[in-house]
Amino acid sequence: MFESLGFETLSAPQAAVWFALAIGAVFGGLAQITRFCLRRAVVGEDRKQAAGVWLTALAVALLGTQFAVAQGVISFADHRLMAADLPVLAIIAGGLMFGIGMVLTRGCISRLTVLTGAGNLRAALVLIVFAITAHAALKGVLAPVRTTLGSVTLPLDSAALPGNPLIWTALIAAVALIFALRSGNRVTTLALAALIGALVPSAWVGTGFVLYDDFDPIAMQSLSFTSPAADSIFYTVASTAVSANFGAGLLGGVIVGALVAALLSGGFQWQSFETPRQTGQYLAGAVLMGLGGVLAGGCTVGAGLAGVPTLSLAAVLALASIIAGGLVAQRILHPAEQTTGALHPAE
Repeated sequence: MFESLGFETLSAPQAAVWFALAIGAVFGGLAQITRFCLRRAVVGEDRKQAAGVWLTALAVALLGTQFAVAQGVISFADHRLMAADLPVLAIIAGGLMFGIGMVLTRGCISRLTVLTGAGNLRAALVLIVFAITAHAALKGVLAPVRTTLGSVTLPLDSAALPGNPLIWTALIAAVALIFALRSGNRVTTLALAALIGALVPSAWVGTGFVLYDDFDPIAMQSLSFTSPAADSIFYTVASTAVSANFGAGLLGGVIVGALVAALLSGGFQWQSFETPRQTGQYLAGAVLMGLGGVLAGGCTVGAGLAGVPTLSLAAVLALASIIAGGLVAQRILHPAEQTTGALHPAE
Protein backbone atom coordinates (compact mmCIF):
# COMPACT_ATOMS: atom_id res chain seq x y z
CA MET A 1 0.00 0.00 0.00
CA PHE A 2 2.92 2.33 0.71
CA GLU A 3 3.56 3.17 -2.93
CA SER A 4 0.02 4.55 -3.23
CA LEU A 5 0.49 7.09 -0.43
CA GLY A 6 2.49 9.43 -2.62
CA PHE A 7 5.64 9.83 -0.52
CA GLU A 8 8.46 11.18 -2.66
CA THR A 9 11.19 11.75 -0.10
CA LEU A 10 10.71 8.71 2.17
CA SER A 11 11.18 5.03 1.50
CA ALA A 12 9.10 2.46 3.40
CA PRO A 13 11.95 1.66 5.85
CA GLN A 14 12.47 5.37 6.51
CA ALA A 15 8.76 5.93 7.06
CA ALA A 16 8.75 2.96 9.44
CA VAL A 17 11.29 4.73 11.67
CA TRP A 18 9.07 7.81 12.00
CA PHE A 19 6.03 5.64 12.53
CA ALA A 20 7.83 3.67 15.26
CA LEU A 21 8.97 6.91 16.87
CA ALA A 22 5.34 8.05 17.12
CA ILE A 23 4.09 4.69 18.42
CA GLY A 24 6.91 4.58 20.97
CA ALA A 25 6.30 8.13 22.16
CA VAL A 26 2.63 7.43 22.82
CA PHE A 27 3.47 4.19 24.62
CA GLY A 28 6.14 5.91 26.71
CA GLY A 29 3.79 8.65 27.81
CA LEU A 30 0.90 6.33 28.61
CA ALA A 31 3.10 3.77 30.35
CA GLN A 32 4.65 6.51 32.50
CA ILE A 33 1.20 7.69 33.60
CA THR A 34 -0.29 4.23 34.23
CA ARG A 35 2.94 2.62 35.56
CA PHE A 36 2.34 -0.18 33.06
CA CYS A 37 4.45 -3.22 34.03
CA LEU A 38 3.90 -6.98 34.16
CA ARG A 39 6.25 -7.37 37.11
CA ARG A 40 3.92 -5.22 39.21
CA ALA A 41 0.98 -7.30 38.00
CA VAL A 42 2.66 -10.55 39.06
CA VAL A 43 4.48 -9.79 42.32
CA GLY A 44 3.94 -6.08 42.97
CA GLU A 45 2.56 -4.55 46.12
CA ASP A 46 -0.44 -3.32 44.12
CA ARG A 47 -0.62 -6.31 41.80
CA LYS A 48 -4.41 -6.37 41.52
CA GLN A 49 -4.57 -2.83 40.14
CA ALA A 50 -1.46 -3.38 37.99
CA ALA A 51 -2.94 -6.59 36.58
CA GLY A 52 -6.12 -4.70 35.73
CA VAL A 53 -4.12 -2.20 33.68
CA TRP A 54 -2.10 -4.91 31.93
CA LEU A 55 -5.11 -7.10 31.15
CA THR A 56 -7.10 -4.17 29.77
CA ALA A 57 -4.28 -3.45 27.35
CA LEU A 58 -4.05 -7.14 26.43
CA ALA A 59 -7.79 -7.41 25.76
CA VAL A 60 -7.80 -4.38 23.45
CA ALA A 61 -4.62 -5.55 21.71
CA LEU A 62 -6.16 -8.98 21.15
CA LEU A 63 -9.48 -7.68 19.84
CA GLY A 64 -7.84 -5.18 17.52
CA THR A 65 -5.25 -7.60 16.18
CA GLN A 66 -7.69 -10.42 15.49
CA PHE A 67 -10.16 -8.00 13.90
CA ALA A 68 -7.42 -6.96 11.47
CA VAL A 69 -6.67 -10.62 10.76
CA ALA A 70 -10.36 -11.43 10.22
CA GLN A 71 -10.65 -8.53 7.75
CA GLY A 72 -7.70 -9.87 5.80
CA VAL A 73 -5.64 -6.75 6.44
CA ILE A 74 -2.72 -8.66 7.99
CA SER A 75 -1.70 -12.29 8.34
CA PHE A 76 0.68 -14.05 10.71
CA ALA A 77 0.99 -17.18 8.57
CA ASP A 78 4.67 -16.49 7.81
CA HIS A 79 5.55 -14.71 11.04
CA ARG A 80 8.32 -16.10 13.26
CA LEU A 81 5.82 -16.62 16.09
CA MET A 82 4.05 -19.16 13.88
CA ALA A 83 7.07 -21.34 13.12
CA ALA A 84 6.04 -25.00 12.75
CA ASP A 85 8.91 -26.25 14.93
CA LEU A 86 8.42 -24.86 18.44
CA PRO A 87 11.79 -24.21 20.19
CA VAL A 88 10.29 -25.33 23.46
CA LEU A 89 13.49 -25.53 25.53
CA ALA A 90 14.68 -22.07 24.50
CA ILE A 91 11.29 -20.51 25.17
CA ILE A 92 10.86 -22.05 28.62
CA ALA A 93 14.45 -21.41 29.70
CA GLY A 94 14.38 -17.89 28.31
CA GLY A 95 11.04 -17.09 29.90
CA LEU A 96 12.20 -18.29 33.31
CA MET A 97 15.40 -16.26 33.00
CA PHE A 98 13.49 -13.14 32.01
CA GLY A 99 11.05 -13.58 34.90
CA ILE A 100 13.90 -13.91 37.40
CA GLY A 101 15.63 -10.91 35.87
CA MET A 102 12.61 -8.64 36.13
CA VAL A 103 12.31 -9.45 39.84
CA LEU A 104 16.00 -8.67 40.39
CA THR A 105 15.61 -5.31 38.65
CA ARG A 106 12.17 -4.58 40.14
CA GLY A 107 10.64 -4.05 36.72
CA CYS A 108 10.26 -5.60 33.28
CA ILE A 109 12.37 -4.06 30.54
CA SER A 110 9.47 -2.02 29.13
CA ARG A 111 8.96 -0.38 32.53
CA LEU A 112 12.69 0.25 32.92
CA THR A 113 12.86 1.85 29.48
CA VAL A 114 10.07 4.20 30.51
CA LEU A 115 11.86 4.94 33.81
CA THR A 116 15.01 5.77 31.86
CA GLY A 117 13.13 8.68 30.33
CA ALA A 118 11.95 9.72 33.80
CA GLY A 119 15.49 10.11 35.14
CA ASN A 120 16.11 6.71 36.74
CA LEU A 121 19.81 5.95 36.24
CA ARG A 122 19.40 2.42 37.59
CA ALA A 123 16.93 1.73 34.81
CA ALA A 124 19.22 3.37 32.23
CA LEU A 125 22.13 1.11 33.14
CA VAL A 126 19.89 -1.96 33.06
CA LEU A 127 18.63 -0.93 29.61
CA ILE A 128 22.18 -0.58 28.26
CA VAL A 129 23.35 -3.93 29.68
CA PHE A 130 20.12 -5.56 28.50
CA ALA A 131 20.68 -4.25 24.98
CA ILE A 132 24.31 -5.41 24.86
CA THR A 133 23.38 -8.86 26.16
CA ALA A 134 20.51 -9.20 23.69
CA HIS A 135 22.78 -8.22 20.81
CA ALA A 136 25.41 -10.70 22.00
CA ALA A 137 22.77 -13.44 22.03
CA LEU A 138 21.53 -12.53 18.56
CA LYS A 139 24.82 -11.95 16.77
CA GLY A 140 27.70 -12.21 19.25
CA VAL A 141 29.41 -14.41 21.80
CA LEU A 142 26.15 -15.69 23.31
CA ALA A 143 24.74 -16.80 19.96
CA PRO A 144 25.86 -20.44 20.53
CA VAL A 145 23.63 -20.55 23.62
CA ARG A 146 20.69 -19.41 21.51
CA THR A 147 21.33 -21.85 18.69
CA THR A 148 21.99 -24.80 21.01
CA LEU A 149 18.82 -24.35 23.06
CA GLY A 150 16.85 -23.40 19.96
CA SER A 151 17.76 -26.68 18.28
CA VAL A 152 15.51 -28.59 20.70
CA THR A 153 12.16 -28.27 18.96
CA LEU A 154 8.68 -29.72 19.12
CA PRO A 155 7.07 -30.27 15.70
CA LEU A 156 3.55 -28.88 15.52
CA ASP A 157 0.69 -29.37 13.11
CA SER A 158 -0.32 -25.81 13.91
CA ALA A 159 1.69 -23.11 15.67
CA ALA A 160 -1.50 -21.32 16.76
CA LEU A 161 -3.80 -22.12 19.66
CA PRO A 162 -6.02 -25.06 18.62
CA GLY A 163 -9.60 -24.37 17.65
CA ASN A 164 -11.50 -21.36 16.41
CA PRO A 165 -9.50 -18.12 16.79
CA LEU A 166 -12.67 -16.10 17.32
CA ILE A 167 -13.59 -18.24 20.32
CA TRP A 168 -10.11 -17.82 21.81
CA THR A 169 -10.28 -14.09 21.19
CA ALA A 170 -13.68 -13.69 22.84
CA LEU A 171 -12.75 -15.92 25.79
CA ILE A 172 -9.40 -14.32 26.61
CA ALA A 173 -10.68 -10.78 26.11
CA ALA A 174 -13.80 -11.40 28.24
CA VAL A 175 -11.83 -12.88 31.15
CA ALA A 176 -9.26 -10.08 30.97
CA LEU A 177 -11.88 -7.32 30.91
CA ILE A 178 -13.95 -8.85 33.72
CA PHE A 179 -10.87 -8.96 35.95
CA ALA A 180 -9.88 -5.43 34.92
CA LEU A 181 -13.29 -4.00 35.79
CA ARG A 182 -13.02 -5.60 39.23
CA SER A 183 -9.42 -4.48 39.83
CA GLY A 184 -10.27 -1.27 41.63
CA ASN A 185 -8.78 1.00 38.98
CA ARG A 186 -10.40 4.26 37.97
CA VAL A 187 -12.14 4.31 34.61
CA THR A 188 -9.66 6.89 33.32
CA THR A 189 -6.75 4.60 34.18
CA LEU A 190 -8.34 1.68 32.34
CA ALA A 191 -9.08 3.95 29.38
CA LEU A 192 -5.41 4.89 29.17
CA ALA A 193 -4.52 1.20 29.41
CA ALA A 194 -6.88 0.52 26.53
CA LEU A 195 -5.00 3.10 24.46
CA ILE A 196 -1.77 1.22 25.19
CA GLY A 197 -3.41 -1.94 23.92
CA ALA A 198 -4.61 -0.18 20.77
CA LEU A 199 -1.01 0.58 19.86
CA VAL A 200 -0.38 -3.13 19.25
CA PRO A 201 -2.77 -3.63 16.30
CA SER A 202 -1.91 -0.13 15.07
CA ALA A 203 1.73 -1.18 14.76
CA TRP A 204 0.88 -4.56 13.19
CA VAL A 205 -1.35 -2.89 10.58
CA GLY A 206 1.04 0.00 10.07
CA THR A 207 4.05 -2.18 9.29
CA GLY A 208 2.20 -5.11 7.73
CA PHE A 209 -0.25 -3.22 5.52
CA VAL A 210 0.09 0.56 5.34
CA LEU A 211 3.87 0.58 4.95
CA TYR A 212 4.04 -2.61 2.90
CA ASP A 213 6.07 -2.06 -0.24
CA ASP A 214 6.83 -4.82 -2.76
CA PHE A 215 10.00 -3.04 -3.88
CA ASP A 216 11.38 -2.16 -0.43
CA PRO A 217 9.75 -4.51 2.10
CA ILE A 218 9.95 -4.20 5.86
CA ALA A 219 9.16 -6.77 8.52
CA MET A 220 5.71 -6.73 10.11
CA GLN A 221 6.36 -5.62 13.69
CA SER A 222 4.61 -4.31 16.76
CA LEU A 223 5.55 -3.24 20.27
CA SER A 224 8.58 -5.09 21.62
CA PHE A 225 11.82 -4.28 23.44
CA THR A 226 14.35 -7.10 23.04
CA SER A 227 15.19 -6.80 19.37
CA PRO A 228 14.65 -3.01 19.34
CA ALA A 229 17.10 -2.62 22.24
CA ALA A 230 19.72 -4.66 20.36
CA ASP A 231 19.07 -2.67 17.17
CA SER A 232 19.30 0.61 19.07
CA ILE A 233 22.64 -0.15 20.72
CA PHE A 234 24.08 -1.24 17.36
CA TYR A 235 22.77 1.88 15.61
CA THR A 236 24.16 4.07 18.40
CA VAL A 237 27.71 2.79 17.95
CA ALA A 238 27.62 2.27 14.16
CA SER A 239 25.18 4.82 12.74
CA THR A 240 27.51 5.69 9.86
CA ALA A 241 27.46 2.06 8.72
CA VAL A 242 23.85 1.05 9.42
CA SER A 243 20.53 2.85 9.11
CA ALA A 244 17.97 3.33 11.84
CA ASN A 245 15.09 0.87 11.70
CA PHE A 246 11.69 0.37 13.31
CA GLY A 247 13.24 -0.96 16.53
CA ALA A 248 15.57 2.00 17.01
CA GLY A 249 12.72 4.42 16.36
CA LEU A 250 10.46 2.60 18.78
CA LEU A 251 12.93 2.58 21.67
CA GLY A 252 13.86 6.20 21.14
CA GLY A 253 10.20 7.15 21.00
CA VAL A 254 9.43 5.38 24.29
CA ILE A 255 12.20 7.26 26.11
CA VAL A 256 11.15 10.62 24.65
CA GLY A 257 7.47 10.01 25.39
CA ALA A 258 8.21 9.01 28.97
CA LEU A 259 10.46 12.04 29.43
CA VAL A 260 7.78 14.44 28.22
CA ALA A 261 5.11 12.81 30.42
CA ALA A 262 7.39 12.87 33.45
CA LEU A 263 8.28 16.53 32.95
CA LEU A 264 4.66 17.58 32.44
CA SER A 265 3.44 15.65 35.48
CA GLY A 266 6.33 16.61 37.75
CA GLY A 267 7.44 12.98 37.92
CA PHE A 268 10.96 13.47 36.56
CA GLN A 269 13.51 12.65 39.25
CA TRP A 270 17.15 11.65 39.12
CA GLN A 271 17.67 8.34 40.89
CA SER A 272 20.72 6.13 41.23
CA PHE A 273 21.97 3.02 43.02
CA GLU A 274 22.06 2.94 46.81
CA THR A 275 24.63 0.17 47.43
CA PRO A 276 27.15 -1.93 45.47
CA ARG A 277 25.04 -4.99 46.25
CA GLN A 278 22.05 -3.38 44.59
CA THR A 279 24.17 -2.52 41.55
CA GLY A 280 25.25 -6.15 41.17
CA GLN A 281 21.67 -7.34 41.57
CA TYR A 282 20.44 -5.05 38.80
CA LEU A 283 23.30 -5.98 36.47
CA ALA A 284 22.57 -9.68 36.96
CA GLY A 285 18.90 -9.05 36.24
CA ALA A 286 19.76 -7.10 33.09
CA VAL A 287 21.86 -9.97 31.73
CA LEU A 288 19.16 -12.53 32.54
CA MET A 289 16.48 -10.43 30.83
CA GLY A 290 18.68 -9.76 27.80
CA LEU A 291 19.52 -13.40 27.17
CA GLY A 292 16.10 -14.61 28.32
CA GLY A 293 14.25 -12.20 26.05
CA VAL A 294 16.13 -13.49 23.00
CA LEU A 295 15.65 -17.16 23.92
CA ALA A 296 11.95 -16.71 24.68
CA GLY A 297 11.33 -14.80 21.47
CA GLY A 298 10.38 -11.60 23.25
CA CYS A 299 9.80 -9.83 26.55
CA THR A 300 6.60 -9.20 28.50
CA VAL A 301 5.55 -6.82 25.72
CA GLY A 302 6.99 -8.46 22.62
CA ALA A 303 5.93 -12.01 23.51
CA GLY A 304 3.13 -10.99 25.85
CA LEU A 305 1.20 -7.85 24.98
CA ALA A 306 1.95 -8.03 21.24
CA GLY A 307 2.61 -11.77 20.93
CA VAL A 308 -0.42 -13.31 22.65
CA PRO A 309 -2.86 -11.38 20.37
CA THR A 310 -1.45 -13.38 17.45
CA LEU A 311 -2.79 -16.50 19.26
CA SER A 312 0.65 -18.09 18.90
CA LEU A 313 1.47 -21.07 21.10
CA ALA A 314 5.05 -19.83 21.33
CA ALA A 315 3.93 -16.45 22.67
CA VAL A 316 1.57 -17.99 25.22
CA LEU A 317 4.30 -20.39 26.42
CA ALA A 318 6.81 -17.54 26.66
CA LEU A 319 4.46 -15.36 28.71
CA ALA A 320 3.58 -18.26 31.03
CA SER A 321 7.28 -19.03 31.54
CA ILE A 322 8.06 -15.38 32.33
CA ILE A 323 5.29 -15.26 34.92
CA ALA A 324 6.47 -18.56 36.43
CA GLY A 325 10.04 -17.27 36.61
CA GLY A 326 8.90 -14.12 38.35
CA LEU A 327 6.84 -16.00 40.92
CA VAL A 328 9.67 -18.45 41.69
CA ALA A 329 12.23 -15.65 41.98
CA GLN A 330 9.98 -13.64 44.28
CA ARG A 331 9.50 -16.63 46.58
CA ILE A 332 13.22 -17.42 46.72
CA LEU A 333 14.64 -13.90 46.89
CA HIS A 334 12.01 -12.36 49.16
CA PRO A 335 10.63 -15.23 51.28
CA ALA A 336 9.59 -13.00 54.17
CA GLU A 337 7.24 -11.07 51.93
CA GLN A 338 5.24 -14.21 51.24
CA THR A 339 4.06 -14.29 54.84
CA THR A 340 3.97 -10.61 55.80
CA GLY A 341 2.39 -9.39 52.57
CA ALA A 342 4.76 -6.40 52.51
CA LEU A 343 5.93 -6.94 48.95
CA HIS A 344 9.12 -5.40 47.58
CA PRO A 345 7.98 -2.26 45.73
CA ALA A 346 8.40 -1.98 41.98
CA GLU A 347 10.61 0.68 40.43
